[in-house]
Amino acid sequence: MQDRIRAFVLASLTDMQYDVSEVTGDTDLGPAGLDLESLALAELSVQVEDEFGIKFDLDEMETTAMMTLDEFTADVAKRVDALATAGAGPVGDAA
Repeated sequence: MQDRIRAFVLASLTDMQYDVSEVTGDTDLGPAGLDLESLALAELSVQVEDEFGIKFDLDEMETTAMMTLDEFTADVAKRVDALATAGAGPVGDAA
């Protein structure tokens, strides 16, 4: 699942005009890496929410900016697993 999430995040960032050619799992989403600003983080979060059926709180954006790509995808995977455990399967999970 985490590989699928990572592929989706990278595709979304590419669609948002970010160069992901040298992005690794250790690349920060915020200023030390991809330099996603708050609006871009919000847009990415909404896309991830729509694809995987999870929700982020508005106050989580600052924390998200400090995450690496691998940390973010692991967090999303954990939320998807929690949602599935609660009995509601993730949205867009055709794999």
